[in-house]
Amino acid sequence: MSDAILFSVDEGMARLTLNRPARLNAFNADLAHAWRDAAGEATSRSDVKAILIDAAGPAFCAGGDVIDMATTMGSGDEITALAEVINTGIRSLTESSVPVVAAAHGTTAGGGLGILLSSDYAVIGSRSRLGSLYANIGLTPDLSVSAQLARAVGQRRALQLVLQDRLLTADEAVEWGLAAETVTGEDQAAEAALVRARGEEIARFWLAGAADAYGQAKHLVRAQPERSFAEQLTAEALSIGAAMQTPDAQARIAAFAAASAKKAG
Repeated sequence: MSDAILFSVDEGMARLTLNRPARLNAFNADLAHAWRDAAGEATSRSDVKAILIDAAGPAFCAGGDVIDMATTMGSGDEITALAEVINTGIRSLTESSVPVVAAAHGTTAGGGLGILLSSDYAVIGSRSRLGSLYANIGLTPDLSVSAQLARAVGQRRALQLVLQDRLLTADEAVEWGLAAETVTGEDQAAEAALVRARGEEIARFWLAGAADAYGQAKHLVRAQPERSFAEQLTAEALSIGAAMQTPDAQARIAAFAAASAKKAG
């Protein structure tokens, strides 16, 4: 795997660190292929029950590496092919039954929004800024932005982002639903470290609890747009029935019942 992604697994948590800090972790061919491979491995390993996406340097992800596009990409077909490579990684994460947290300090822009949206829970810094900015250089949304942004914030707000050069503040990003919470540090570097630490804390919380149940709950919500209402109800019923048969659920239910009986007595 390329050094453009740092990949590790520790006690059930896979960490994917975007590692092109000098280019604000913008995607070139190396990062695209490393992203696809790391996301695929993280979601296919039976020992991985939570995934953390974070980034090196001063920003989370600036989208595509425009300079690289201009100097090494000869055609639109090459851009399309590269986007499809990245999309494979995005689909691995969003279609999996493994919950994903993004620790997105600094700036997240362009395709970086798609990377953030491939997570199920996002932590950002109080100094963070999030936006689209595609049209500023004559391009259109990619890396799932048009597919996921409106689902996350609603169509009208999605249009406000893609039709303007607006960067949301951290508070606005939380208000809109792009991020779940913010972390504040004394300076940019300290804040980045705290964002990463909080992201890991979220992942460890899932691992310490009913990790498989969190994963199945994530999968139910993520898969819902592909199903009718009736199909979703059936999927829910089958999922809770299967969960009920697991040793983890049976132990937790028994403990809950015993604690309730003790309180009642």
